[in-house]
Amino acid sequence: MATIELQKVEKKFGDLHAVKPIDLTIHDGEFVVLLGPSGCGKTTTLRMISGLEAVTGGRILLNGRDVTWAHPSERDIAFVFQFFALYSHMTARQNIAFPLQAQGESRETIRQRVAEVAHLLEIEHVLDAKPGSLSGGDRQRVALARALVRRPAAFLMDEPLGALDAEFRETMRAEIKRLHIEQHATTVYVTHDQIEAMAMGDRIVVMSDAVVQQVGTPAQAYHDPANLFVARFIGSPGMNLLKGHYAGGVIQLRADVAYQVPGDWVPALNRALGGAGEVILGFRPEAATVNSEGLPATVYATDLLGGYTMLHLEIGDHEIIHARASRETHYPIGTALHFALDPAMVRFFDPQTEKAIVREVTA
Repeated sequence: MATIELQKVEKKFGDLHAVKPIDLTIHDGEFVVLLGPSGCGKTTTLRMISGLEAVTGGRILLNGRDVTWAHPSERDIAFVFQFFALYSHMTARQNIAFPLQAQGESRETIRQRVAEVAHLLEIEHVLDAKPGSLSGGDRQRVALARALVRRPAAFLMDEPLGALDAEFRETMRAEIKRLHIEQHATTVYVTHDQIEAMAMGDRIVVMSDAVVQQVGTPAQAYHDPANLFVARFIGSPGMNLLKGHYAGGVIQLRADVAYQVPGDWVPALNRALGGAGEVILGFRPEAATVNSEGLPATVYATDLLGGYTMLHLEIGDHEIIHARASRETHYPIGTALHFALDPAMVRFFDPQTEKAIVREVTA
């Protein structure tokens, strides 16, 4: 397969910096997801890897070979698009066979390879149908088969499930992940859907405003966001963020509400804030447990989400945070309650830099 290296790769359109210099290594057999909101630079990055978009600066290496200025056909990379890009006048079989015909492969090789990928993707029954008569899921399977049949060094996928409905997206998400595990193919996958990213990626590259905000495993992005953008963007809802004043191991959230910082975090906050200063307390909804003591709040709204209830809790002046609760317990709107935070699941951010405060880990 392939290792892909981006060395200070950037892209400008006139005065617009579409992608600011990025350094990233995608290892052989890895599934890496470029995740971010529309316009963040993720698709432009993918297109530069493919050769469909010229870089403004930096280098792209494929298995150590500099392909920065190589034509897309010289990169041994397959591209799967959001809207399938199938030839409407050809059958599914002919669409899948097309790249092999372009490479001058023999009829027998084409027949065998088409049969292999059709069996892998379970689309033997649609091979003689044209794309217009196929469901969205089957059209995407045909598009995947056309990419797989070439046996490329790497796969690039640009929002490949974006045109499918929710049910098909879930099915195809599992199918693409299964294919990746079976083929062990280096894959770079672009999406704005964090559920796709969390479910599929070995690593996630979170982007915003043309800048890479964080690179890490799904668990790292969720539990240890590098900054406030990642904290808000990852998770549904995003991380709860409460601003307060820190001093002496305590964060004063309101005049009458204080949070005792876990002891193992105190040295890090003292160091980062010079002993005292403004700080942001962050925690995921599952870190909060309703109890008889702790931080006070009022139930603003509730959402029953299958296996649990999501509480919308008001703290102070219309500041809303979220907490998970048992679906068996009913909390009427306006109920006053308290909640405690799991000390292992709290995080802290500097409001000036918006970066996470890092705790020292002792051996």
